[in-house]
Amino acid sequence: LMLLIKFGQEFIHIIPHIFDSTGTQLILYILQLVDLVLIANLLLMIIFSGYENFVSKIDMIEEHVDRPEWMGKIDSSALKLKLIGSIVAISSIELLRDFMQIGTISDRTLAWRVGIHMTFVVSGVLFALMERLSEAPHHHKAQND
Repeated sequence: LMLLIKFGQEFIHIIPHIFDSTGTQLILYILQLVDLVLIANLLLMIIFSGYENFVSKIDMIEEHVDRPEWMGKIDSSALKLKLIGSIVAISSIELLRDFMQIGTISDRTLAWRVGIHMTFVVSGVLFALMERLSEAPHHHKAQND
């Protein structure tokens, strides 16, 4: 609800500036909105997956056309991968916004942000690799049985 209010606030803030903003400023406004949407999607995914993993399956809408494909199929490690992927996407948008206003951000701040983003990327790749390696013996054993 808070993110929806913030999205509405940002959207209303953009409307008066549509005609007097540069293309770069409009892109920055849109990136802010996309960032909020990604964060909201991430929260919804965590809420629904957490409920399904730790409380009960949401099977009332099992065959519904609008049901997300991942519902009912995501375990805690897959949720972690989706979480890391979303964090990398959010970080990418923040970094893109920084690069679009490069003159207003110090080199040191930008270097820190790139370093943090790369840490997210490397962590995600390593986590995905560890998950794949840990599943390989189980998958191989299941095929032999």
